[in-house]
Parts: sequence; structure tokens; C-alpha cells
Amino acid sequence: MPKRRPKLHCLVELPSKWVDSAQLEQALSASGGPHGGSFYSVTFRFPKNCKVMVDAGVRLLALANQLDFSTRRVALEFDEGEAGTMGYLNRMGFFDHLAGQVIVRPYRPPFSGAKIYGGSNKDLVEIARISPDNRDQDLPTRLSEAVASALGTRGDVKTLKDAIWTVFAELIDNIFAHSATVLDGYAAMQLYRNGKSLQVVVSDSGQGIMNTLRPTIQSQFPALADLSDTNLLVEVFRQGISRHGPDRGCGLKGSAAKAMKYNADLEVRLPESRVVLVPANGIYKANTAYCFGRQTLLWGTHIGFRFHLDS
Repeated sequence: MPKRRPKLHCLVELPSKWVDSAQLEQALSASGGPHGGSFYSVTFRFPKNCKVMVDAGVRLLALANQLDFSTRRVALEFDEGEAGTMGYLNRMGFFDHLAGQVIVRPYRPPFSGAKIYGGSNKDLVEIARISPDNRDQDLPTRLSEAVASALGTRGDVKTLKDAIWTVFAELIDNIFAHSATVLDGYAAMQLYRNGKSLQVVVSDSGQGIMNTLRPTIQSQFPALADLSDTNLLVEVFRQGISRHGPDRGCGLKGSAAKAMKYNADLEVRLPESRVVLVPANGIYKANTAYCFGRQTLLWGTHIGFRFHLDS
């Protein structure tokens, strides 16, 4: 029998519904993985009634730029044009940060919704660039103040603002300390009032938490050396372990502790796995961690907190 010719084009087709990070991962898996070695071009298709949530939007931005950086031909196709999810992505600043070589159909928006309307919607913090070469020290403050403005009627808004500041500051600091990448990272926030939730997203395209931690775990934390990636990740957020030793890993632990006060779910996307941590009795535990292995390749570490705001 003749050999089957390799598939050279990857089509990632998103569903016609609200798309969060979980639905995005399903679409990536169904496509065969756009980082696959045989693909020279990748198309992301957004059909009618597809609505992208902030966690999926930021992850898509990072992935598209990674693929462009690795010399793939990348295209985004929006069936509804600016009347659909393309308009939302423009409003949140997606196209401001999208690599210039990426093709956008039917056209790239002629103006930036984020630049024109930025700051006018209390429920949205537009995508902010986290540059390895130019650190914005005021970014956590701007993001946390936006949360306070959006939730100003809550009695606990001050403590929630403090929690959000800690989460952003520590996760952004983690990018500068560990990512080792020439590509930008990103941060964003969206309040979903009908869903009574607040999503905080920080994304980078660097080495990934496990890749920087594993080489030194035997000497720094020998008791944890045999743990699976899932269980080790739980310990990163529970104990604050770090590749630099026991006194340097409190940042992620601190951000997780703040988030757990608001019963926040935590999702961590690693290069080829995805872990969702759900708080139980005020902490993240291994038996409340849901691991999804064999995920399609995605460079870096992508972290999202979903704060539940029922009260």
C-alpha cells in the first residue's frame, strides 16, 4: 500500500457556543495539535454564535503568536466578522498584540477597540502585555483597581481588591523570574455578572513551571522528587516550593491563598498537560486536582483563577 501523505494543514474549529479554556482544549485536540511537526499552516475558525471567553482568548493569542514565531502560516477566520466574537476580541485588545504576519479574515480590524474604548467598561480589563524587556510595575495596581471599580458595591471589595493585586503581582513576577522567553506574556480580567464570576488570566510562552522546577527538585525537595506533575503542582501552590529553594516559592502560594478565600478554582495549563485545582476546606489538595494529560503542545504556563462571587 502507498504511504499516506502527511497532513500539512491544521484546522482548529471552535464550537458555536460560549468557548472557555476547556472547550478550546477540546478543539485543539480534535485538530491534531497545531504545534505538530508536520503542519506548515494553521487556521483557527470562529463560526457563527461562537463567543470566546477571556481565558480562551488570551490562550489563543499566546498560541497564535507561538505558531507565527515557529514560522507557521497562521490564519484566523471569523464567519460573523466584527459583528461576532471578532468584535469582542478587538475590544479586549487581542489584535493589538497579535503578530503582524497572522492573517485575519475577512479582514484585520481597521482600528483598535481597546485603544478607543479602553477603561470605559468596568467589567473588563483589556489584555495587557507583559514584556520580558520592559516591566510595567504599575500593572497589578491598575488591574486590581479595575476590579474594585467593577465591584464597588460589595462590602468586601477592599479585601477582594487586595486578593486580586496579590494574584496578579505574583503571577506576573513568576513570568519574569522563570519563563526565559523572547515572546511577550499577557494578563487580562473579565467580570461575568450573569455568571457571578470573575476571571483572572496570566499567560506566558516560556519554559513552564515543571521544566524549571524538575531539574532541582531532588536537591531542594527530595521528599517530593517522585511525585507526579499533578501532585507536584499542588505542592507548588500549597507549600510554595521553588527551584530556588524553600524561601523563594511563596509567591504562588500567596496568590493561591488569597484566591481560595473566594472559593476560586485554579487552572494551570502546562506544555502538554492541564490541571484544574478546586479548593476543599480552604486549601488545594491532590484529591481535588483534576489532571488532563496528553494535551496538545502549548509552550509556557497559562494560569487562570475563576473567583465565584455568589455573595
